[in-house]
Amino acid sequence: MSGLILKLAPHERVLINGAVIENGERRSRLSIVTPNANILRLRDAIHPGEVSTPVRRVAYIAQLVLSGDVEPDDAEPQLLRGIEQLSQVLTDTDSRQLLDKASRSVLDREFYPAMRHLRALLPREERLFAAAGRQ
Repeated sequence: MSGLILKLAPHERVLINGAVIENGERRSRLSIVTPNANILRLRDAIHPGEVSTPVRRVAYIAQLVLSGDVEPDDAEPQLLRGIEQLSQVLTDTDSRQLLDKASRSVLDREFYPAMRHLRALLPREERLFAAAGRQ
């Protein structure tokens, strides 16, 4: 059996194809065998009020695909354009690798890995904003 394996903590919530599912009292493991299911851990979700930086904006677009609020065909050009814009600013090797992985994931229509790679840039972005604020 292949597919996505979700390991859920007690009472953790996940959005699957528009339905919020809450885990019970114990840790559990779910095997998602349906290809192309829209899945988002709610603990990973960026809330609309938190979409205040360039990286968060791009990651949020990927999240909207996962939640089923935006069609992949509509999101793909926006994501690729946003990733390209980020690559003009985040030029260090690690950031470039994450952006390349995010871009490949979008092209492969794998939006959860794309969102995950973009979210990995959030600490870097935060440090850049903090350093700019100190000057």
